[in-house]
Amino acid sequence: MSCQVFSELGQLKALTRLYLSNNELTGAVPSEIGQLEPSTALDLYGNQLTGAVPSELGQLESLASLDLSNNDLTGALPSELGQLKALTSFRLSNNELT
Repeated sequence: MSCQVFSELGQLKALTRLYLSNNELTGAVPSEIGQLEPSTALDLYGNQLTGAVPSELGQLESLASLDLSNNDLTGALPSELGQLKALTSFRLSNNELT
């Protein structure tokens, strides 16, 4: 399953938690993920996601938990993640990040 599901999820303005772990999602995490505010939890653990961590994640001001571990993400972390002041749990293990 590709990550095209996110373009539709961005329209769910009341969504607070999204758990899509271990679903064999493939492809890049799309920029639409930044439209999921007021999300407090985003769990994409254990998929086959590739590419960079999108800078749009920094727009999720209410995000307290982010788990992108056990994917195939690459590149550097975007500086916009520093804007996540509510973040208390952040997991990125088992990727190819630099």
